[in-house]
Amino acid sequence: MASGAGIQLEGLVKSFRNAQGPVRAVRGIDVSITAGETVALLGPNGAGKSTTIDMMLGLTRPDSGSVSLFGRSPRDAVEAGRVGAMLQTGALIRDLSVRELVTMVASLYPHPMDVEDVISLAGLTQAAGQRTQKLSGGQTQRVRFAVALVSDPDLLVLDEPTVAMDVEGRRDFWAAMRAYAARGKTVIFATHYMEEADANADRAVLMARGRIVADGPTTEIKARVGTRTIRMTLPDADAAELAVLAGVATAERHGESVIMRCTDSDLAIRALLERYPSARDIEITGAGLEEAFLELTSDGDDGPAPRAATVETAP
Repeated sequence: MASGAGIQLEGLVKSFRNAQGPVRAVRGIDVSITAGETVALLGPNGAGKSTTIDMMLGLTRPDSGSVSLFGRSPRDAVEAGRVGAMLQTGALIRDLSVRELVTMVASLYPHPMDVEDVISLAGLTQAAGQRTQKLSGGQTQRVRFAVALVSDPDLLVLDEPTVAMDVEGRRDFWAAMRAYAARGKTVIFATHYMEEADANADRAVLMARGRIVADGPTTEIKARVGTRTIRMTLPDADAAELAVLAGVATAERHGESVIMRCTDSDLAIRALLERYPSARDIEITGAGLEEAFLELTSDGDDGPAPRAATVETAP
C-alpha cells in the first residue's frame, strides 16, 4: 500500500501494570487498511481491541511500533479533522441541545459537514432540540455518532457503537454508517454483535490475547471452520442415536426439530437418510461468524510472541 493511502499499524506492543502484575494488552500486531475499507475489529473481552483503538487515535502511546493514518501521526491526523471517533467512555456536555452540541463541535474543524445534514444522517431530527441529559441511551449513542461525523473525517472509528440501541435503532445506525462509507470513507468498528460485522464489514480482524488470529473477508474466516450444521424436522428420532451417525459430532433436539453439528456433512446426510428416511425440511449450513469467532479466539497457548518478548526484555 502506498504511503499515506490508508491506515498502517506496525509492530504495536502495549503493556500495563495492575495489582496482579503486568498485563500484556497488545503483543505485536501488524495491520494495513486501505482507504475506503470498512473493517470490523473483533475479539473477546481483554483481547486488546480498545487498547489498539486508543493507540490508533493517539490516546495512548505504544511501548513499541508505529501508527500511520493517511501518512500522518495520529495527533496530526486528528488535529486536521481527518479522524472521527465514537468511543465507549465519556459523557455528553450537559445543558446543551443536540443541535447546539453538534454545532459547537463543528466549529472546531476547518471543513465540517452541514450540521443539519449530520443531524439527519444520525437519525436525530426529532431529538435535535432536546437537552443532552434528557436523551435515552439509544439517542445518546446517535449523538456520539453525530459528533464523530461532523468533522467529515476520512477515518471513522466506532467502539461498540450500537450498545444501548434497540433493534430498529441498530438497523438505522448501520444504514447511516453504510451511506457514509459509500462516500469513500474508511470505517473501523469494534463490536460484540457478530451479525453486525458479517453484514457491514468488507473485512474482519479477529484478536485474541493481544494478537491477531485471523484477518480477511468474513466469508473467508467462516470457511476456516470446517463444521457444518444440519437442521431438520424428525419427530421420533433419539438425539443420542443421531449423535453416533457417521460424520456427526453432536445432536440436539428442540421439539420436533433436530440440529446436528457435523465434521463431515456429506457422510452425515447419507447416514441420516439411510437410517431415517422420514426426515424432512432438511437444511445444511456452514459455520457462522459467531462459531468461527469462538473457535479461532478460544484459549490456547499464551506464550509470548517473539516481537513482544524482545520489547519487554529490552532495557
